[in-house]
Amino acid sequence: MDIASFTDLLTAARSQPTPQRLLFVFTGAGLPEDATAEQIAQFSAQQAGELTPLMYVDKSPLELSTFAALTAESAQLVPDWDMVFVAGLGGKGLLAPTHDEIEGAFQRMMAAIQSGAVQPFLAFRRDGELVQLV
Repeated sequence: MDIASFTDLLTAARSQPTPQRLLFVFTGAGLPEDATAEQIAQFSAQQAGELTPLMYVDKSPLELSTFAALTAESAQLVPDWDMVFVAGLGGKGLLAPTHDEIEGAFQRMMAAIQSGAVQPFLAFRRDGELVQLV
């Protein structure tokens, strides 16, 4: 299934044969302390920058209704996030992923985001737009 929106993501996750958890890592955009003039210009044009994980949470696809609801909930804890990365984690048989499996997946996600290896994840801007990062 091609995912072009948050609704598509929920539909895909809900249709999986095993229980799913959606893993969300909310990030903030910024610049390194020693940013060059070129990096500053690219950041201002929203073409570059560093993403720093600010918060992470896992949810069942059944707990979610809309991207706006997710945004409202997240704003209570981290009001200044810029982008959220999402991955799905399937369980085994009828069992949902364990706490340890979820925590391990989050650690790998955050390490990947910090190193710029974000291709395996879906990324949504705060306005709900799905973005393709390279």
